[in-house]
Amino acid sequence: MTVYFINPNSTVSMTESIVETARRVAPRLSIKGLTSHYGPPAIQGARDGALAVPPLLAMVRTLAGTQPRGIIIGCFDDTGREEVGKIVPIPVVGIGQACFHYCAIRNWRFSVVTTLAVSIPVIEENIRNSGLDGHLGRVRAANIPVLDLESSSDACQQRITEEAGTALREDNIDAVILGCAGMVHVSEAAQRELDRPILDPVKVATRCMEWLLSASDRSR
Repeated sequence: MTVYFINPNSTVSMTESIVETARRVAPRLSIKGLTSHYGPPAIQGARDGALAVPPLLAMVRTLAGTQPRGIIIGCFDDTGREEVGKIVPIPVVGIGQACFHYCAIRNWRFSVVTTLAVSIPVIEENIRNSGLDGHLGRVRAANIPVLDLESSSDACQQRITEEAGTALREDNIDAVILGCAGMVHVSEAAQRELDRPILDPVKVATRCMEWLLSASDRSR
């Protein structure tokens, strides 16, 4: 079952980290990564998201002959998820979307720790449009540019873990969602230090896609 993890930004190393994590989580899936080379280097806020959508859709259209079983959008803003869903007949999952719904199914109240404050309105709007804002504590920014996650991992890990700990103390929540695909190396370290669930969106979305495809096969 081939699933494409599509990174709407142009940073290849981030795509590679995402795919490595996803393959480890779901070895039964054939997971392939695609990088949007004409997208912005990082998606930080609504402007970057808008710039990323046209090249993302062009890339998706090239997959028509490959017959994938599913597509996962590798950006926590779920950039272009709805637009992609309108042009392909297969499941399209956003990594943010998967986490919000997972928490709702578990009846968890959650906060999100994202990168920069410019991303907060986009994430809040996505949660509100999903009808899940009743589960939201707060969307917080760790004040770390996305690309710093690639180059300063130890310092970023500490800062994100600190913000997640603050969320757990102050927000009356059951879980923290890490709000960036570039945080794939942070979740395990943060979980070792904190006593409630720390959700890696890449892992959650991969497992969500695996479940969707399994459920679809059983219903045939």
